[in-house]
Amino acid sequence: MPIEQKGSAEEIDRLKRERDEADRLYNEALTKVDAAIQTPRAFPAPPSPFDEHQITPLNERWELLSLKPDEGSGWLKRLRSHAWAMVAPLFERQQAFNSALVDHVNRNVAMHRDMTRALEATMAAVREDHQRFIEYQTLLILYMQQITPYVDTKDRHVAGLMHGLAAGLHGLGEDIQKRWESMLARERRYDSQVSDVRTTLSVLQRAINTLKREVETGATGATGATGAMGLSTEAASTVKAGTTAKQLDSYKYVGFEDQFRGSQLDIRGRVEQYVPLFEGASDVLDVGCGRGEFLDLLRARGISARGVDTNDEMAAVCRERGLEAAVGDGLAHLLSVPDGSLGGLFAAQVVEHLEPDYLIQFLDAAYQKLRPGSKIVLETINPACWFAFFSSYIRDVTHVRPLHPDTLQYFLRASGFQDVGVRYSAPYPDEDKLQTVPNSGEGPLGGPTVMEIAFNDNFRKLNSLLFTYMDYAAIGERL
Repeated sequence: MPIEQKGSAEEIDRLKRERDEADRLYNEALTKVDAAIQTPRAFPAPPSPFDEHQITPLNERWELLSLKPDEGSGWLKRLRSHAWAMVAPLFERQQAFNSALVDHVNRNVAMHRDMTRALEATMAAVREDHQRFIEYQTLLILYMQQITPYVDTKDRHVAGLMHGLAAGLHGLGEDIQKRWESMLARERRYDSQVSDVRTTLSVLQRAINTLKREVETGATGATGATGAMGLSTEAASTVKAGTTAKQLDSYKYVGFEDQFRGSQLDIRGRVEQYVPLFEGASDVLDVGCGRGEFLDLLRARGISARGVDTNDEMAAVCRERGLEAAVGDGLAHLLSVPDGSLGGLFAAQVVEHLEPDYLIQFLDAAYQKLRPGSKIVLETINPACWFAFFSSYIRDVTHVRPLHPDTLQYFLRASGFQDVGVRYSAPYPDEDKLQTVPNSGEGPLGGPTVMEIAFNDNFRKLNSLLFTYMDYAAIGERL
């Protein structure tokens, strides 16, 4: 029955060559086994340990002498008696030895005869078993010769089935791959839609909270407010509407922070490294406190602190968590507190929102309001990392100007701060950087080639420009 074989011609030829080689080796091995069979050799009869014909004469001749010294008369009798007296002891001893030897031989003849018969029976049994083994080998060779065509037929059948199975699995794999790609595309669209829904829900939640606070404030402060301000009811309504509109817009930036800067847990993990710098301090001011992540960390360490933020929605989030936070401008808040009243100042992702003149005034005011020995920590985006600049900095429309680490350090020193330094954070993942070329061993002494060295040097330079630390903090001390 012909078997349809699928697959490339090269694959079929390769399998045929492998099968032919296996057949050749199999036949060679079978020939060697056949040649190894030998006919049994004739076993020689065991020699008899004794000559049966010598036993009877030995029994008859064991007496050496039968002299009788009393026979005869006269001088011959006297001579015989005298001679016997001299040799009789020797002959008696020899006769006793011969008697014992003949008795020993007679006793062992039967035993040796039985042993010979047992050996002959054993050799006959071994010869019979050996003949049976030869017959078994012959039948085994005949069986192997008969099974060879059967195995070859099954081999071709299995090869055909394997080719068919491989083709089926290949088609199934392609179908699964297409289905997986389709599912992956649907999952990505689903994730994008879920992200959009979450962003919309977050913005709506912020708007609802803002409207709720506005309604509560309007209900409690509508009466008498216009009189205190000296405005008519219509003018007061206009001011109130403008304020409400501004507050309603503030929740949008909160949603922007939630989506692009990270969750409260992410921000908390990033700024936690700065808490030890304020150990033992009090009256710490967090400018641009946002949702209060750093204020919450300071409170957990028993450090008194308060925050200020221009976004009333964020300040409201802080107050809802039991944190002290006010709405206002950072510089204006600094100017409103007494000199030397602050035990530390922290500002994360704030200075890039400030104009240069405003920043210099802010640093001068901070120096005046901090107590001696107090720390100032200003964290911002690192524009020396090109990825951070193009990915993080330009994405936020409220950013005014990037600040190079050298620039911010100079401004701190120019404002009077001492021991100014930089702490880098948020390193770009190594696995996402440009990867160096592995050593091929084809260069001098088994090292890299000149081309590999040049590529790797360029990759390191690009990584140092494009993918370094995405944030840094300029840290100074008020002496």
